[in-house]
Amino acid sequence: MTDRLDEHSCVGQKSAAIFALRAKEFARLDRDNHTYLDYTGGMLYPESLVKAHAELMINNTYGNPHSNNPTSLAATALCDKARADVLSFFNADPEEYVCIFTSNASGALRIVGESFPFTAGGEYLLLMDNHNSVNGIREFARARGASVSYAKTTSKLRIDDDLLESMLQKGERNTAPKLFAFPAQSNFSGVKHSLEWIERAQERGWYTLLDAAAYVPTTPLDLSVHKPDFVTMSFYKIFGYPTGIGALLMRKKMFGVMQRPWFAGGTIKFVSTSSDQHVLATDHEAFEDGTINYLGLPAVSLGLAFMKQIGMKRICSHIQGLTRDLINGLQTLRHSSGRKIVRILGPNSAYRRGGTVTIDVFGADEVIIQPGVVERLANVARISIRSGCFCNPGDSEMLFPEAWKDIRRIITDTGDALKAREQGLNVAAAVRISLGIATSEGDILNLLAFLTQFKDRAVKDVEAMEEAAYGNGKGAELGTSCTYSPPVKSSL
Repeated sequence: MTDRLDEHSCVGQKSAAIFALRAKEFARLDRDNHTYLDYTGGMLYPESLVKAHAELMINNTYGNPHSNNPTSLAATALCDKARADVLSFFNADPEEYVCIFTSNASGALRIVGESFPFTAGGEYLLLMDNHNSVNGIREFARARGASVSYAKTTSKLRIDDDLLESMLQKGERNTAPKLFAFPAQSNFSGVKHSLEWIERAQERGWYTLLDAAAYVPTTPLDLSVHKPDFVTMSFYKIFGYPTGIGALLMRKKMFGVMQRPWFAGGTIKFVSTSSDQHVLATDHEAFEDGTINYLGLPAVSLGLAFMKQIGMKRICSHIQGLTRDLINGLQTLRHSSGRKIVRILGPNSAYRRGGTVTIDVFGADEVIIQPGVVERLANVARISIRSGCFCNPGDSEMLFPEAWKDIRRIITDTGDALKAREQGLNVAAAVRISLGIATSEGDILNLLAFLTQFKDRAVKDVEAMEEAAYGNGKGAELGTSCTYSPPVKSSL
């Protein structure tokens, strides 16, 4: 399946203008000799954004917006502007969508889970390729008697079109409320899933939830073209600052569907303690518990303006160009035997994927170097990458099924979650590299040079390297620890 937006927005052309931003907005990277490659974990904040927000706070006085005094009204105006700016950024018609501010994407997903009218006979269908905050909604569904089903992905971690189509069609006969959830972009592999599944699911009577957290930092999302019922995101993933603010973009028609299990300050128009009555608000306020982060929201407007100034299509094309360079470079790394040093998990090209590339690193003895060891050695080299399964166990289970059998057995037999987690980090984890607008070509070369040091080294030799590095105090300076577990035998 093709996706119209991806086809027209991400052509893989790197931009000199974006490269120039590094010296202006992210000079601290080169000043501190740091290679940052964890943008899926969090975008770096541009200096101008922080300064503009600080100046706004210093030069004005803002109070709690739940009032009508001058400082309150000033804050309310900025919050309303941020709300309108978010809808505009995603081309969401304010007559059709409402912007609900939350603490982060997970907070937005919780609102969907606790308020969606799951019931006996209802269904919750989701991809195995989902963040745990999307997986967690299954607990709300099961608690109310709805069924939960997972659609497996292919060996390249893309949607299995025939399987998903059949599962959506099977649910078509069910008239009880049913919800289909998937990520626009995998936070594990960087794969971009076709947004056309939104319409295909809706045509079969499903409500749709799009996790856009990993997608919108580098790819335009046009909600006049694709219209999911729910969209969730965190703003620090897009422009780095502020943390602690996310959004749920919800179609207004869902006000008549959602069933909030409680109310809080700010969410009601009327409440009585003597008559046991309450009336929920009929707009975004119905889902914004308590006081929103009214001093942080002006930074959202500033951040969106920063991204607009660069241009989302330009960013998307730039990141795809860098991703192509990264993938090509990774595939050239070889031991003298000719065997690959790196195995890419997922597609081996930049086609329809974002700037996230997840890998295994192999020693010369054809044994996987534990991802945690790779990360700790990268720490010493001042390279920020990430190891683990990245709150996305489904992809890990698809890639390492035998290892996950052992993990599940530990949980079933002993209930020892810590032991199961340790086993998972040892045998079912990976190394994630993710690119962003501050990434330079030099960052990619630094990473490739770092990975080249594993050439012709057996795992025991790599562990000795780690022990030597952390033994002389370099690791301690970075606040990391050194632990060891038996290596995992595998083949390429």
